Amino acid sequence: MQLPSRRQVLRRGLAAAAVAAAPRLLRSASAFAAPPRRPNIIFLVTDDQRADSLSCAGNTVLKTPNIDALAENGVRFTNSFATTAICMSSRASILTGLYTRLHKIDDFHTPLAPELFAASYPILLRKSGYRTGFIGKWGIDGGTLPTADYDYFHGYQHQGFYFQPGSKKHLTVIETEQAIEFLNRCTSAQPFCLAISFKAPHVQDEGRDIPGIYPKYPYDRALDHLFENDTVPPVKTVDVTPQPAFFNRTLNRTREALDFRPETYQEAMKDLYRLISGVDIAVGKINDELKRLGFSDNTVIVYTSDHGSFYGEHGFGGKWLMLEESIRTPLVIYDPRLPADRRGKTCNQMVLNIDLPATLLDLAGVEKPIGMQGQSLMPLVRGQDPAWRSEWFYEHQFRNSNTIAASEGIRTSDWKYIRYLDSDPLCEQLYHLTTDPREEKNLATDPANADRLLAMRSRWETWNNRLNHFSLSDRWTDPA
Repeated sequence: MQLPSRRQVLRRGLAAAAVAAAPRLLRSASAFAAPPRRPNIIFLVTDDQRADSLSCAGNTVLKTPNIDALAENGVRFTNSFATTAICMSSRASILTGLYTRLHKIDDFHTPLAPELFAASYPILLRKSGYRTGFIGKWGIDGGTLPTADYDYFHGYQHQGFYFQPGSKKHLTVIETEQAIEFLNRCTSAQPFCLAISFKAPHVQDEGRDIPGIYPKYPYDRALDHLFENDTVPPVKTVDVTPQPAFFNRTLNRTREALDFRPETYQEAMKDLYRLISGVDIAVGKINDELKRLGFSDNTVIVYTSDHGSFYGEHGFGGKWLMLEESIRTPLVIYDPRLPADRRGKTCNQMVLNIDLPATLLDLAGVEKPIGMQGQSLMPLVRGQDPAWRSEWFYEHQFRNSNTIAASEGIRTSDWKYIRYLDSDPLCEQLYHLTTDPREEKNLATDPANADRLLAMRSRWETWNNRLNHFSLSDRWTDPA
């Protein structure tokens, strides 16, 4: 028998080694494969919509089937909050992931600093290759609109109008048409992020005090038939401890509460609910267009609001204050890529508006700026168990000639501490949320809770100092 040559032995050895190494090489090759498609993002933000103004959140009158469908196939957050309950501050936080103390938008005249806007989620997404769009209420009235900083921009400053003079087309309908126009200009070759900032269900401020000019909640008249035979349940809050007397001169009572008096309550609530129904219809149409265009299997939809609103609780209308109705927001994240066992879930951790930009960047695989104070919600969406906040800081320093009560405070899962910055003597509120979820009994003057008051006051001081001395060049961690 002829022995194999040295060359043949070498070839056979190399072939055997290649076969043995094949699984490992295949595993290594995956590192060089094309990265997975980055998801498209639709980011929906309503105005003044409180957390319980969805049927999936338990509202027995209002029906929101399209938003409910997102929740049924995604994750709904039951403890979502605004760190400042006013539009310009909250929207700046939603752009930057920063507390108001850091982005400094606490009035209607200050523009967002260029370096902060450069580190905002839409700018970072666009730099990373996303096609970006913005539609609706910009919300930051200082400076100019950032038209050139988006690929598609149909935003407006100030409050806007539900109907333009001479037109019967509702603003929500127009915003929906613009969204569909944006989608039809997108391709599967480039991921997109479209933010739609609805005016609804905000009250119509301009012209509302002129009889016959504008109703307070001007809805699309095609929705006239909704809630005709319904009765909206009245508010249940009865303050065991009366609210401080200085509230009687604030807008919460002198202007905003007028919509929710018994003689106007049903009309105001039904009109307001019709505005929300219009948004729900918009969500359905946008979702249908995503399906028609073939985008639906890779498009994440995030639905939230800039803050909540009072509907007569504590005798209040409007927002601004740290009470639950004002600070709680709806939040649903629908990700079609989630496994079946992660759909239709609720998440109870306390999440904030400052978490939203970090979440959008995380979805896109873009690292958040080092000083961004919010955290990505995607680990919670995916069912992971990350270390999470046990308390957070609230601030509201806009005063509007003292017609709004400036305040700060701390909220934990069980307790809330509020201090009113301009009160003399200092007015503090302490609520045990577990036993008093409607915040009807202020325990700040109760001797039995003196230690708790001191502890919460100390936490406020710690947070206040930390925010005052934080630099955006540092990595943020909540005060221990």
